Amino acid sequence: MSETVRAAVLAVDGGDSKTDVVLLDRRGGILGARRRKSSGHAGLGRLEALETIDGAIRSVCNEIGADPDRRPVADVGVYCLAGADLPLDDRRIGRDVSGRGWTRKNLVRNDTFAVLRAGTDRGWGVGIVCGAGMNCAGVGPDGRVVRFPALGEISGDLAAGGGWIGTQAIAHAMRAQDGRGPRTVLEELVPAHFKRTRPSAVVEAFYVGRLDHRRVAELPPLVFSAARQGDAVAQQIIDRVADEIVAFALASIRRLRLTARDVEVILGGGIFRTDDQGFLKRIERGVREVAPRAVLRRLESPPVVGAGLIGLDELGVARARAAGLRAVLTDARLTSPNSGRSAP
Repeated sequence: MSETVRAAVLAVDGGDSKTDVVLLDRRGGILGARRRKSSGHAGLGRLEALETIDGAIRSVCNEIGADPDRRPVADVGVYCLAGADLPLDDRRIGRDVSGRGWTRKNLVRNDTFAVLRAGTDRGWGVGIVCGAGMNCAGVGPDGRVVRFPALGEISGDLAAGGGWIGTQAIAHAMRAQDGRGPRTVLEELVPAHFKRTRPSAVVEAFYVGRLDHRRVAELPPLVFSAARQGDAVAQQIIDRVADEIVAFALASIRRLRLTARDVEVILGGGIFRTDDQGFLKRIERGVREVAPRAVLRRLESPPVVGAGLIGLDELGVARARAAGLRAVLTDARLTSPNSGRSAP
C-alpha cells in the first residue's frame, strides 16, 4: 500500500466457519481482500477469533505491499462478528480490538448487521443469518434496534441453524436404529457421510472425540436432500428451522412496529443457499401472514460487503458506491486475492 493510497476502512466479517477481511480506500475501492477458512466467532471464551483476524489482516497487507506491523492499517475498522450478541460482548470485543491497534476507530457489530447492510441501502430492515448457527437483528426507520442473545437453548434458540440440523440428523438416525423413532433414510445417509457403518458408530465417534463436534454442520445439504426424496423425518427438521426463521423475523417486525410497512428481510448464510423452494416459500408465507408487504431477499453478496458499507457510511461516502462494491467484492474476489485492485 503506497503512501498515496491509504486504507480508509478495514471491514471484517467473522462467522463460525470463515473470516473475510477487506481493505477499502475512501472511494470504496478494494485495496486487498482475503478469506480464511477459520472461525471468526468472537463469543465469550473463544480466543482464536482475533488471531484469525490478525492473520487475515497480515495476509492482505502482504498482498498489497504494506507493513502489517505499521499500525493503524486503516482509519475505521468495522468488525461484524458472530458472538457479538450482547452489549457486554460489544464492550469486551471492542477492548480486545482496540488493544490490537488495527484501526483508529472501531465499530463492533454482530454479523447480522453486515447481512442487513449488504442487502439494502435503506438503512433499516431485518437481517437474518442462518449458517452453522442463527441470529437476527432489526433496525427501524427511526433508528431503533432489535437484537437477540443467540446463546443457545438457554436464550430460547430452538432450531438454530445448520449445527442444529446436523445434530437432529444424527439423533433421528440413532433413534431409527434403536427403535425409539420412525425409520428414515438418515439412518443410512448420516453414517455414510462420516464413513461409518451405523448411526451408533457415529455417535460413539463424536463422544470420544474421533469426530470434531463442529462437523455436524456438514449435514444440512444431506437433510435437505433427504427431504426432497420425501423423507418425513428430514422434512420435519427442515420445517422447524423455517419456522424458527419466521419467528425471528416476526419478532423483529412486531417490536419495530413494521407489520404494515414494506420491510425488507435479508436472508444471509449457508442455509439460505439451498434450492429447496418449499423451505423458502414456507418462510415467505409465514412472514407475510403477519407483514403482508414484507420483501424477502436472499443475500447474493458476501456479508463483508455490508461491513465495508457500514465503514463507508461512517466516513460519509455516497451510497451510490454501494452497487459498485457489491459488483466487485464477490466470493470469487475473496478466494482469489491476487487479482489486483478493484474499484466500484
